[in-house]
Amino acid sequence: MRIRTAGWWKATSAALVLGLSVAACGRGEPAEEVVEPQPVRTDAAAPQFDSPTLAAVKRRGRLNCGVHEGLVGFAYTDNRGQWRGFDADFCRALAAAVLGNPNAVRFVPLTTSQRFEALRSGRIDVLWRSTSWTLAREAEEGVRFAGINYYDGQGFLVRRALDLASAVELNGARICVQRDSTSELNVADWFRARGIAYRPVVTASQDAAREAYAREDCDAFSADVSALAAARTLLGNPEQHAILPEVISKEPLGPAVRAGDEAWTSIVRWTLNGLILAEELGVTRENAGQLAEASRDPTMRRLLGVEGDVGPMIGLSKDWIKRAIEAEGNYGEIFARNIGADSSLDLARGLNAQWNARPGGLIYALPIR
Repeated sequence: MRIRTAGWWKATSAALVLGLSVAACGRGEPAEEVVEPQPVRTDAAAPQFDSPTLAAVKRRGRLNCGVHEGLVGFAYTDNRGQWRGFDADFCRALAAAVLGNPNAVRFVPLTTSQRFEALRSGRIDVLWRSTSWTLAREAEEGVRFAGINYYDGQGFLVRRALDLASAVELNGARICVQRDSTSELNVADWFRARGIAYRPVVTASQDAAREAYAREDCDAFSADVSALAAARTLLGNPEQHAILPEVISKEPLGPAVRAGDEAWTSIVRWTLNGLILAEELGVTRENAGQLAEASRDPTMRRLLGVEGDVGPMIGLSKDWIKRAIEAEGNYGEIFARNIGADSSLDLARGLNAQWNARPGGLIYALPIR
């Protein structure tokens, strides 16, 4: 058996290509040029992690945080004029992460119609105001959402005296709802899809809708379930009102920032994820310092800044999340204190339980490494 050498195969291939070229020329046809594909090469370096918003916040020494004008459990002022609530605590945690001081926050109360313009104009650095993440808002409002800190949905608050078991029994009912909100659109979609007649009672604000409901100008008040729970606590006899079982929409609530500063979006996103991961790992306001010294868990050590440089990667200190946790606690602590079991709202964790809880929820921290 004759063994063909590599040189033989190369010579044969070259002769074959030459023969084909000559034959083509003999027919008066131009020889086709064979172009070998070249590997794509790029020398572009990764962009620097540079945030104009972070620079402005550090320069002024204060975070400007947009919040609701007054929503029990989420953002409201107590009898000493101090801002309290679920959203307000996330503002303070972000200030602690970025500036090392949870009190370096200027709270800016905003109406629904003001909130996105306040971001675009630079009046606020972050909007933490019970705002649903939707496609249209990112496409048309010049904002970007940095994550989800509360999974909500829209429902209906009614008087128990009406003896209603389901929202489908609201045929012909007057429904109080806020103007120019996703709530108004969701109500219209839900009733139309089911062929149920209703009469909208549209108000300028959520507070106005609650007040109209309290005056019995309508039969039901529709808004996010969390807002309905808050509104019920402000009514004369809260126990005389019930939230119907139907949830007619998905309302993923979370912090928004203005478009164009991707680095700042990441800072807000990873601060939120750090607080979520802290709960998953059992890191609390009380034990964060002790665990930073004693834990051998690599994930926990990265989170608390003992090893790795995840903080400096995004322009912050090594212990940025430890500062946030020690300021306001982990996600679960913030939830329980303001809207959960330790609050007047007493909202169940439900979808807002950790992914690995029993029963599990949708709260899931992205990997910090």
